[in-house]
Amino acid sequence: MVDYLFESKRLRFRRWKNTDRDKFADMSKDVEVMRYFPKTMSKKQADQLIERFETHMDDKGYTMWAVERKEDGAFMGFIGMLEITMEIEGKGSAEIGWRLDKKFWKKGYATEGAEACLAYAFGPLNMNEVYSFTALINQPSETVMKRIGMTKVGEFDHPKLEKNSPLERHVLYRIKR
Repeated sequence: MVDYLFESKRLRFRRWKNTDRDKFADMSKDVEVMRYFPKTMSKKQADQLIERFETHMDDKGYTMWAVERKEDGAFMGFIGMLEITMEIEGKGSAEIGWRLDKKFWKKGYATEGAEACLAYAFGPLNMNEVYSFTALINQPSETVMKRIGMTKVGEFDHPKLEKNSPLERHVLYRIKR
């Protein structure tokens, strides 16, 4: 039996399982899913990211959780939070983010899942604020940030991206309890 950390109307949030690995690797090599990231990921890179998420959960008590649809248990991708470690506003706070397989796009799942994560952040995790950031050109994610009540607090050049990359300029949003 799977232990779910929390849920929303249509989604369940849990730790990662080995059975998620191939599905996550498949979506992480999809050019459409990864269009706002510098490049697609290999199976090894996707597995390493899952390990990073699990280590973060063990260390901090939150992470980018695996998300599944309640109606059929389908693995959808991830929605959750990581600690911001870059030298930007919000360093040390949590960053909320999401990446769903494209078959789950445009159905309100990212918004619903992000709202559930914020409720978990401000409830059981007792956080005071949560940030989110994405490439300036990533309008779908910025729309989710607005829908969940976040406010734009600025823009920055992502320090891990190449200068003059179309992904370099990022927007930064925040929501307080």
